[in-house]
Amino acid sequence: MPYERLDVYQKSYQLALELHKLTLVFPQLEQYELASQVRRSSKSIPANIAEGMGKQDTPADVRRFIKMALGSCDETRVWLRFSKDLGYLTDTQHAELEARYQEIGRMLQGVIKRYQDAPKTRPR
Repeated sequence: MPYERLDVYQKSYQLALELHKLTLVFPQLEQYELASQVRRSSKSIPANIAEGMGKQDTPADVRRFIKMALGSCDETRVWLRFSKDLGYLTDTQHAELEARYQEIGRMLQGVIKRYQDAPKTRPR
């Protein structure tokens, strides 16, 4: 699959796996709330990349899915901040995760820009 070769896909997929494992130690009370939100939003990033890059009908279609991935990236950052502020992540853990999600966000912006400048239709 072409999307699997993208650095942003690989990084977001790996980070979603790490977050899934990390949230398994959140308190039982949070397993169906905060931990679940973190897992869903983080997994949504590579899933939207895959869907957008898989369709590639038009640059606008790709941008739409990559923008959804970017939104999920920002959502994940919010849930991680809640996790830190509630004491489920250390300041160090949060800072490292925040930096990695900022990088993913920049990479997604780059993909959006690349498809902004692309021809309007996909060659057949």
